[in-house]
Order: sequence, then C-alpha cells, then structure tokens
Amino acid sequence: MFRKLLVANRGEIACRVIRTAKRLGVKTVAVYTDPDKDSLHVRTADEAHCLGKSDGYLNMQAIIDVAKQTGAQAIHPGYGFLSENATFARLCEQEGVAFVGPPPSAIEDMGLKSESKIIMSEAGVPIIEGYHGKEQSVSFLREQALKIGYPVMLKAVMGGGGKGMRIVRSDDEFEWQLQQAKDEAMSSFNDDCMIMEKFVEQPRHVEVQVFADQHGNTVYLFERDCSVQRRHQKIIEESPAPGLTDEERHEIGQAAVRAAKAVGYVGAGTVEFLMDADRKFYFMEMNTRLQVEHPVTEMVTRTDLVEWQLKVAAGEELALKQSDIQLHGHSFEARVYAEKTEDGPNGPTFLPSSGNLFYLSPPET
Repeated sequence: MFRKLLVANRGEIACRVIRTAKRLGVKTVAVYTDPDKDSLHVRTADEAHCLGKSDGYLNMQAIIDVAKQTGAQAIHPGYGFLSENATFARLCEQEGVAFVGPPPSAIEDMGLKSESKIIMSEAGVPIIEGYHGKEQSVSFLREQALKIGYPVMLKAVMGGGGKGMRIVRSDDEFEWQLQQAKDEAMSSFNDDCMIMEKFVEQPRHVEVQVFADQHGNTVYLFERDCSVQRRHQKIIEESPAPGLTDEERHEIGQAAVRAAKAVGYVGAGTVEFLMDADRKFYFMEMNTRLQVEHPVTEMVTRTDLVEWQLKVAAGEELALKQSDIQLHGHSFEARVYAEKTEDGPNGPTFLPSSGNLFYLSPPET
C-alpha cells in the first residue's frame, strides 16, 4: 500500500478520498487554490499545498511537482477536473507517480464515443444502430438519418453530461437541431463532431459499476438505475434497478465486464446502457473514473470503492470474486437543485443559480 497519497481535487470527493486513506493509514496531501484555502479538504489532510490561481486544479505539472516535493507515491484525481484526462494519466506514468485510475489507453478508447462503439461491437456488447463515422457534412449526416429512420439522437463525439445532444424527430428539423448540437458541443468540448443513433423511445438508463485489477480480474458490482432525469442530467440514482430479474441483472453485468476487458481497464469504472421497453439493453458510454453516485453501490454491496481503488493502484488483486459480491437491501441518491424561479420572457427559467446557502432542512430518514 502507498505511504502517501496526493488528492488532486477539492470539496466532497477530496474529503471522501482522504477519509478512506486515513483509515488505511495512508498519509494525505491536499492541493488547493487561493479561494479554497479554508476548505474542509485542506483542514482534513495531513498536509496541504497551494496551487495559486483558480485554474490550479487543472495545472498538471504543478500537481505533479507537489507530489514529488512531498514524496506522494500516488495521485487520486477524484471526479471531474483531471480524472478522465489521458494526458495527465500518462504524465503520472512518466514521472513515476501512480495514477489512481485506468491506463491512459483505456481513457482514450472510451473517451471518443465513435471509437468506443466500434470497440464494443467487436467485443460482443450490444450497441444501438447508428452512424459513428468521421464524415461530418450536413448532407451526409442527413442521409444517414434517413437510413436509420427518425427519430434519431445526435450526440457529440466528445460529449458528456447531456451536452451536445439533440433528438431529431423529422427531416424538416434536422439541420436546425444539428447546428444546435454542434454549437453546444463546440462551446463545451471545443469539438463539434457528431455521432447519430436511433432514438429509443421511453428508455431506461441503467449503468453498471465495474472494477478491474492489474492481474486480469474484472467484476461487476451490480447496477444503478438513473432513468429519472432532467435536461439529460440524473436526478435519482438507485440500486438495484427496479424490476430486473436475476438473469437480466447477470446479463447486463457480464456485458459491462466484457466492455471493461475490451479496453484493458483497471480500477473503478461505470458502463452506461440504454434499456428499451422489451428489456433489451445497448451500450452508451463508459465513465473511466469513480462517479459522484458511487456510495449508492457501496451501500448495497457493503464495500468501500475508494479502498478498492487504492489497493488496485498499489498492485493488489481484487478482494472479492464475482460470486462473493452480494446485494443487500436498496439505496438511492437524489440530486439537489439550486435554480432561479424568476420569470423570463416565456415563464420561469429555472436556470442554475449560485450563491450562499443559509438554511437546509434534509428529509427525515
């Protein structure tokens, strides 16, 4: 096990990682920017180092420098920021610091939706019929939409978090929706390449938590249902997914394991699927990091996924075999929104709102 760990993040996830590291006897190093100097993760870690400017959490070399100066043997990226950045994972490798996450090649393979669909198809993981190629002219994409048959879903190749996605229900609206998706993708990811798939009506969004070590062992820790969404953002996550039979649960879990093995995955990852009204499921994407909602899985499997991450990154084998992982009860997590309710030209805008939180009354459990 590592003696010292740098946590390259802030807020709740940094505190979460520090808590498990301390329980395992691992010394922790926090990094922070000037506005975060009094934050909880800074006070909780064994030592903390300032990265200066507000963009410091994305400053790869500065983070590596702190790791080397403090003798940290590993870096946990948390989620967001550099957690799915293959360049950073590769830089850690080059500098002799363990990256607590998958290899750079796996991040790259799963980072491009077009490439990942091809890899999944070859691995026998079901995918939705569609166009995943490089030709991006409007006329060609329109032709592909007609071949697939409306409605279709446009998705940014580099997308995530619902950005750069549009449903197109007819040829009349295709060009306008395509431009909207491209504009949003360019502003969010600096890339406006699109893939296109048959739109699944009334789908369920079911994702599977997978874990792999450096010795060829890969398991699934069951699934989370995140079908309740707003603006393509998850509102409720629950595990296990309601209504699935044991056979269906095993089938989707094994598909997720095949997906992870196809890209030589190591560590914690989440394979996302769409499920149609006939309970057929189709690969959407893989998140190559620990997700915000990982405690939902921890509660029903009685595991500590951060502990697993650290041990796997240190070269240990998985603590449990697939047959050892059992479901216990039911858990769910809800997203809390802070939004403006003032009226705009067409009624309430419900746009995200930032500011001070003066009062919180959580529901009784």
